[in-house]
Amino acid sequence: MKKSSKILLAVVVVIAALAVTYRAVNKAPSADLSAGEQLLQILEDGGCVECHSPEPKMPFYANWPVAKSLIGKHIEKGYAVFDITPLEEALENGTKPGEVDLAKVGHSLSDCSMPLPQYSLVHWGSSITGAKKNIVNAAVRTLRAEYYPNPLAAPEFADEPVRPLPDTYPHDSLKAVLGEMLYHDTRLSADGTISCATCHGIETAGVDNKRYSEGIGGQLGGVNAPTVFNSAFNFVQFWDGRAATLAEQAGGPPLNPVEMGCESFDEIVARLSEDRAFVKKFRSVYPEGLSQATITDAIAEYEKTLITPDSPFDLYLKGDKSAMTENQIEGYSLFKEYGCATCHAGENMGGLSYELMGQRDNYFEDRELVLKSGLTDGDNGRWAQTGIERDRYRFKTPGLRNVTLTWPYYHDGSVATLEDAVRMMAKYQSGRKISDSDCRKIVDFLGALTGQYEGEPLF
Repeated sequence: MKKSSKILLAVVVVIAALAVTYRAVNKAPSADLSAGEQLLQILEDGGCVECHSPEPKMPFYANWPVAKSLIGKHIEKGYAVFDITPLEEALENGTKPGEVDLAKVGHSLSDCSMPLPQYSLVHWGSSITGAKKNIVNAAVRTLRAEYYPNPLAAPEFADEPVRPLPDTYPHDSLKAVLGEMLYHDTRLSADGTISCATCHGIETAGVDNKRYSEGIGGQLGGVNAPTVFNSAFNFVQFWDGRAATLAEQAGGPPLNPVEMGCESFDEIVARLSEDRAFVKKFRSVYPEGLSQATITDAIAEYEKTLITPDSPFDLYLKGDKSAMTENQIEGYSLFKEYGCATCHAGENMGGLSYELMGQRDNYFEDRELVLKSGLTDGDNGRWAQTGIERDRYRFKTPGLRNVTLTWPYYHDGSVATLEDAVRMMAKYQSGRKISDSDCRKIVDFLGALTGQYEGEPLF
């Protein structure tokens, strides 16, 4: 046999051996496993935890001269964008996985953006084959149906990462009536000039359309006031998540020296107690009388009524194909393609996770160059509550409902237009330069998120 023929035969044998090995290490999970178990095996085989966890498992070559810097950056960015350990623990224990976690995994594995090609080149078992992709999609669909049922949507939209808003949120109507009165009552502030509605106007989509709200004495807050509408769907309240419930959130501003400036709720109770008619009405619902607990509970019950269903998008998801324009429908597809629907998932299209501001590019560095605006305490985000360095610049994702009405945008209120907000999100969160056409279509889609309050469209 000629030498060239021997070399060719050897090459063929090696390729065949590699192909057999590749298929062996990329074997799809058994069909006998549950959906959660199948997804967990793919995540584990994919080595996701090696980059997306607080304690990454470094490969043997991690300290090699060329690899060290590259691997370090991948691990740093991977963990910054997504900590996968809570999802893996939920799948392992058969408990409820995070809705955003499912959306992130479903998006990144189905479009093969993860794992990184250079990782799969070395770790063959991590590759997402066609069979694995199908299993991932089916598993995410099954887990969504089990833990986040979507009965309001038409069958074809039942597996969307976003769900229609319900018509109402469970609440106590008698308490809500008192809460509405308190929400608009300036006696909750030290100088009688500020109410909850001052910064979260019901007639202005639950915001005040100012970069920073004004408190007593004209003092300015340190972050942009988020909308109160649909806030009941948020997993925590405030940008930094310092309030676990609506009632806890309602107790914050009255005691904030910049916002409403009261020393304690005792002085609020004393002022309200002078109003005998109000006290009588209050005691008919809360026999225990006025206190911080009952006042904030009543306000929270009122805020649970601030739901804005029946947006064109909600109607579209429910099956009315004429509710959105062709551009808006295309914009929704782009919204998902760019990965927006991973963090902005669920009924409120956000409010379900903390996310790093600047996952793909340095937002704060650029802001300082453009706006000459240095870092403030408000920029620390979740770190202000935990002291954990990973939480610095990480914020509760805002809901996108009625977003065309809730300008200016971002936690710092630095972005005036929705077009700029979309362009910047593409750059800083998705790492992509968005085209003018795509931007316009996504903005058109976001316009379809304006809902109705008490049967009337928000304007």
